[in-house]
Amino acid sequence: MFKSKTYWIIGASEGLGEALAKQLHQDGAKLILSARNAERLAAVAKAAGGARTVPLDVTDTNSVNDAMTRIGDLDGVIYCVGQYDPVPATDWQPQAVEAMCEANFMGAVRVLGHVVPRFVAKGQGHVVLIGSLAGHRGLPGSVGYGASKAALMHLGESLQADLRETDLKVQVINPGFIQTRLTAKNGFRMPMIQTPEVAAQNVMTAMRSNRLETNFPAPFSLLFTLGKRLPKTLFWRLFGKPENTTPGSGAKPRGTGTLGPSA
Repeated sequence: MFKSKTYWIIGASEGLGEALAKQLHQDGAKLILSARNAERLAAVAKAAGGARTVPLDVTDTNSVNDAMTRIGDLDGVIYCVGQYDPVPATDWQPQAVEAMCEANFMGAVRVLGHVVPRFVAKGQGHVVLIGSLAGHRGLPGSVGYGASKAALMHLGESLQADLRETDLKVQVINPGFIQTRLTAKNGFRMPMIQTPEVAAQNVMTAMRSNRLETNFPAPFSLLFTLGKRLPKTLFWRLFGKPENTTPGSGAKPRGTGTLGPSA
């Protein structure tokens, strides 16, 4: 389904975005890759068969507007941006929280504000939003990250509700822990952590399906999806102290936490 189709991956300079670029290239897709790090982006593009690169800062409206003038026609967009800092309400860090909301949610709003009308006008398109298991329910230490990913996931559901009778396909894909140079700095256990390559395979499988929402890896993801039905006090007890909780996104997490009963 990807052969000769043009996909724009935003957040493609490392981690899951990089792995997706390589796998989509192998499946015959034409790629446009975006991220803030132009040098790293160029290296990924070379490994993905000479994909086009459009450096982009999703937190800057002018940068997004400029990128859209250079993108051209698209068949699909994958929003794979992830910024993370563990921030509990007891130690509110305004700059960090705002940065997470800007990158993880408002950046998607800026991009989709251009892309979705294009897809609607031509009557087809594929929107893929990379959320997080952390977006399913409020977690300790996740004032910025969990909330921004939850907003992104809710946006995806709203898009699907509006576009369900069209030929536009909208999907929200929520990974757990993914091994990156940043999560390697963590000194705690991360349950069922996956390599970017394995995580990308899961994302590709989801993209080939018609599911709006995909959560992985199983059975780890069941703790979050079924956890939404637990009483809040029990859920929080299961997910531990603020400094030991929030799973990183599937994109480029800046840190993560572990899961389990409170110590």
